[in-house]
Amino acid sequence: MALFPTYNRFNVAVQQAEGTIVEDVNGKKYLDFGSGIGVTNLGHRHPTVQKAVEQQLNAYWHTSNLYANPIQEDVAKKITDNSVGDFVFFSNSGAEANEAAIKLARKATGKEKVITFHQSFHGRTFATMAATGQEKVRTGFGPMLEKFAYATFNDIDSVKEVLDDQTAAIMVEVVQGEGGVNPADQSFLDDIVRLCEANDILLIIDEIQTGIGRTGKKFGYEHYGIEPDIFTLAKGLGNGVPVGAMVAKQELGEHFGPGTHGSTFGGNPIAMAAAKAVTSVVFADAFLLEVEEKGAYLADLLEEHIAPIHKVKAIRQKGLMVGIEYDEAVGSLVTTLIAKGMLTLSAGENVLRLLPPLTVTKAELDQGVQFIKETMKL
Repeated sequence: MALFPTYNRFNVAVQQAEGTIVEDVNGKKYLDFGSGIGVTNLGHRHPTVQKAVEQQLNAYWHTSNLYANPIQEDVAKKITDNSVGDFVFFSNSGAEANEAAIKLARKATGKEKVITFHQSFHGRTFATMAATGQEKVRTGFGPMLEKFAYATFNDIDSVKEVLDDQTAAIMVEVVQGEGGVNPADQSFLDDIVRLCEANDILLIIDEIQTGIGRTGKKFGYEHYGIEPDIFTLAKGLGNGVPVGAMVAKQELGEHFGPGTHGSTFGGNPIAMAAAKAVTSVVFADAFLLEVEEKGAYLADLLEEHIAPIHKVKAIRQKGLMVGIEYDEAVGSLVTTLIAKGMLTLSAGENVLRLLPPLTVTKAELDQGVQFIKETMKL
């Protein structure tokens, strides 16, 4: 093996995929309720995205960010026209987008501390690893970068305890994904907004997993009626083509001038072609309405078939982002579901996480819930 053993891999080697179905090298087919960890929101090889990428491949693949790139401007405008943001910086991943957000917040405010939350996940670079409120992610790498403080999610008093006059930003997920699919309380986010406004602190919302239609809205923050100063995107933005984005309000634009930040491959034309196609589909009102309807349908299925199972402690859901909390480790459930022909995820040790493509059909939702029901009753 020539690869670093950085992943505990399941015994699945993918040969091809289309829509919600993945086929391995042995010809076995799987119902994909993981979407590559919330990436293929439009399913595998969505025709609109594939066509756009193929057209860009036949035009050009890369120039440099030293030259104008009209397709970058098209995607940026699509994002800002559909959000509270005014400026976009494109990166290659969610971790890079979060790095950019942290840099911008510190530069714009002249302050250093960033408050994040226990059980959060923001990436694996040194800054975003330090921002991540999970000790297991930081173990073994020595001292973390300074000026990060961790509060308790949905506990505003814990935020006030670590807040001081050097706090540049509060960085939060409206639904903690890797931390167990934990939605924020409305009152908690409202209180954070008030704290930020009263103390000249920027609000950063990490929308890496919750953005691009995953929760039934374009962006997760829309559920709460709040406006972040900065938010970050990745995963579903490219539907499998690597891309990230950091989005900020007008008044922050002057702090990221020439030479302050950059990326050789950020905003690559192929990634932009994919993102332009994705946003053209996902940001349509009719599409998002369908996602909301499917989310409600799935909620009813889970309530009827999964909630009564005695080992199920809780079901947490926002749109097509679901966490099923179990009273024991879910690793064996994930493995058994693979054997049955279904791909799922865990979120921490005890939560089974479902992130089906937004294009999933109701029949496929029926099938997926049936697989889970059979597995949990074994």
